[in-house]
This record gives sequence, structure tokens and C-alpha cells, in this order.
Amino acid sequence: MSPRLAAVLALVSLLAAAVLAVYHVLSNFPSGLVALALLALAAAVAWQGLIRRGGARTGAWIVAALLFAGALWALLVDGVKVSGLLTVVLLVVAVALSKRAFSVHLHLPSASPPQRAVVVYNIKSGGGKALTNNLAEDARKRGIEPREFQPGEDWEQVVRDLVAQGADGLAAAGGDGTQALVATIAAEHDLPFACIPAGTRNHFALDLGVDRDDVVGALDAFVNGGEKRVDLGEVGGRTFVNNVSLGLYAEAVQNEGYRDAKIRTLLDTVPTMLAPGGGEAAHELRWTGPDGAPERSAAVVLVSNNVYRLGRAIGSGTRPRMDSGKLGVAVMGAADAQDGRRHALREWSTKEFVIESEGQVPLGVDGEALVMSSPVTFRIRPAALRVRIAPQHPGASPSAAQPSGLRDGVRRLFKVAGGADPADLGAAGPVGP
Repeated sequence: MSPRLAAVLALVSLLAAAVLAVYHVLSNFPSGLVALALLALAAAVAWQGLIRRGGARTGAWIVAALLFAGALWALLVDGVKVSGLLTVVLLVVAVALSKRAFSVHLHLPSASPPQRAVVVYNIKSGGGKALTNNLAEDARKRGIEPREFQPGEDWEQVVRDLVAQGADGLAAAGGDGTQALVATIAAEHDLPFACIPAGTRNHFALDLGVDRDDVVGALDAFVNGGEKRVDLGEVGGRTFVNNVSLGLYAEAVQNEGYRDAKIRTLLDTVPTMLAPGGGEAAHELRWTGPDGAPERSAAVVLVSNNVYRLGRAIGSGTRPRMDSGKLGVAVMGAADAQDGRRHALREWSTKEFVIESEGQVPLGVDGEALVMSSPVTFRIRPAALRVRIAPQHPGASPSAAQPSGLRDGVRRLFKVAGGADPADLGAAGPVGP
């Protein structure tokens, strides 16, 4: 089904659901109105459960479940009504159709295959995905030279030696740390780069538009793939492809269990950060906010290569774009320098960002624990990396065209129904200098 047809059918489903909902409320007064109110309250309380943790999260989910049960009781108190059931069915259909309408598959400009492409891989990444997917064998079938990283080797030197020996295309099969290392060298020599999703979570692959379930198919990027340029982040002269965390979250990165954490961990810190005295650490971080005012915190700071969608139900933890030429900055629990009040989540974008501290600054750079001296400077390197994407893969982030809310979603559905390409809609996000 085409996105345009899906958008048309989604709008028809939404309109039909709205008409049926009004009819159901009027014909089943007051139980219909009570059910509608309880469903709205259940949704609001469930959202609070998403952004809280511990006992507050559990309590919110329990209350939401009770409200939902009350809504069902109100719907059934006068017997099962076809209008109520059809309303729910139509809403579910509308959501499914909207997802299809907002799906993006870019048709990237074709590019000539490299003459001597090399894929480097780490067999330990992702629980051994490179081995279980027979990556080396399938690479050779495509004319791509496989090179396994051996224990004790200087991986950076291995890649540089491959380039010196004539490699004119570099693919990385491993976690995001491996991706960043190879991408750095590819960008340095302006060589095409392919991201092979053989790591554990493959966040970089996801936002590039690589199908994370198609490890071997990603190799087609160097066979008949298209090319696009994306940005790279830089902190203290070191390249990062995803993000750098600072503050309490960065200190957690220093621990062994960090790799089991996700971007959503940022949201889970809200209650602690906003509590009196919460988020204090030995070394307070200082920076200048988007309005030019000084800010300080020891809570959570996330600086990303392009802006993440955070705190939204759809597409949360992904980046709609990788070529905006801007860093994303997300701060949790920052204290105002003048009145000391803490803010929840603040987001903005910028080309450069500087963090200062009285002591050494712990960082989590693409999941790797590092420590840098103050001040720590972040920069964006626009269009630094030539990325090749297999033609069967989306070529865009799953949130590339996702709406920011219901009103925005309806507006976008009308545009797609009118013939607009979802890829041209973009996604709402924070703005900044």
C-alpha cells in the first residue's frame, strides 16, 4: 500500500471513529460520556507512568489500569454496543494506517561500487552476529574483503594500514564504538562508509536507515547501494557517531553494567533530578544555555550528533535527521544560576557547546567511558561522512517523518494524502542557535 493511500484511509478511519464516538456518547448518555472521560484520564495517567520510576511508576500504571477497567465497565453497563466497539476498531486501524503513511524509504543517488572494499568486524560484538550470519563468507561473495579484529591488535592502526594498502571503501561490523572508529578514518580520507549492524543495539545503524535485522544484506551498500552524507560529532578532538553523556549518567558509564542502559535511561532520572538536592555530584558542570544565560548541574547532560526525539511516545530515542549540521543538547535537572530552581527536560540544537568543571569531567562517548580535562568542547562536523546504504533498506530514521502529536499527525496525514512525500515532511524537534 502506498503512503498516500494509507494516509487517505487513515483520515477516513479517524473521521468515522469521531462520528461513531459522538453517536455512542449521545445514544448511551451518561455511561458513554463517563467511558470517554475515564479513557482520557487513563491515557493521561499512563503517560505519567512512562516518565516516572519506582513506586510512582507502579502506582501510575495501577491507577491507569483501574481507570481503563472503569471505562470498559461504563461501555458495557448497558450491554455491548456495536458503535463503541467499532470506534475502538477504527482508531486501531487509523493508527496502523498512519504508521504506514509516515514510513520513509529514500531513493538515494546511485554510486559506483568501490574497487577494493573492506569490512572489518569484531566477532564478540552483538553476541557473535558476524559469525552466526556468516559475514565473512557473504562478504567475499560480494567482492568485499573481510578483516577480523584480533585480540590485542591496535584496531585503529589496522584500519589505517588497510587504507594505506589501497582500501577505497570501509565497512564496519560491530558496536557503535567500532562504527565510530572506522567512520573517523573513512571521513578523514573521504572514503565511502557502510554500517553493518552486527552490534548489540546498533543505534547508529537505526538512525542511518539501515535495517538492523539484515546484517548480511547491509553489505549490498558496496554492491549497488546509494550514497548520502551525514554529520559527525566531535568532543575534545574525538569523533562520536551517537552521543556523549555527562553528569550522573556519565558516571554510570564508568561502571560495567552501562552497556545494558538505553537512551530512555535519561527519562528515568526525572524524579531524582527534580527532588530537593537531587543530582548533586562532586564536580558540578557549567555551560551557557540557548538564551545565553549561565547554567549549572551535576545531573544529566546528553550531547548528540544531531537531535534526538526524547519524551515522545512515537520515535523516542531516535534521531529524525543525521544531516542537520547541528548538535543536539538535552539537559535534565539543570539548576537556574540565579534562583536555583531545577528544570525538567530542556532541549536545543547548536553547532558548538562547551562544558566546564572544577575537576576532570567523566564522559560516556558512544558508550565508552572516558575522562577529559575542563573545558570540554563539542563541535559538529557537517556532511563529514559519505555513507552507503543498501537499496532494500529504508535509508532514513524511523522517526524521519513522525509527527510530534495528534494535531501535527492529522496535519501531516492531509499533506501525504494530498501527494506529499513523507520524506519531505521532516520531523518536529528543538531548535536553537
